[in-house]
Amino acid sequence: MKNVVLALGLGVVLAGGLASSAAQARGVIESACLRSDRPAANRVLCNCIQQVADAVLTSGEQRQGARFFADPLLSQDAKMSTRETDRQFWLKWEAFAAGAIKYCQ
Repeated sequence: MKNVVLALGLGVVLAGGLASSAAQARGVIESACLRSDRPAANRVLCNCIQQVADAVLTSGEQRQGARFFADPLLSQDAKMSTRETDRQFWLKWEAFAAGAIKYCQ
């Protein structure tokens, strides 16, 4: 049920239009994306990903997830963790990732 509510909330926020101002301060996800070694990373894509992150993740969750760009093994640790806080974070991170794929391609 939480995933449905989260997905609907993301859809409403994104359908309503997110701020795409170039003057907007970069967030931690956008900065991590731009610093990553991924060939597709560029300012437009990374800004879009940040906008989705702003709609779905708290600032603390963004900081936690930004580490994944530099060390992808950290994401596996979070995914495989048995701690409830990690499980809840992972569910939100998956919703964020799905939203980023849908809206930023």
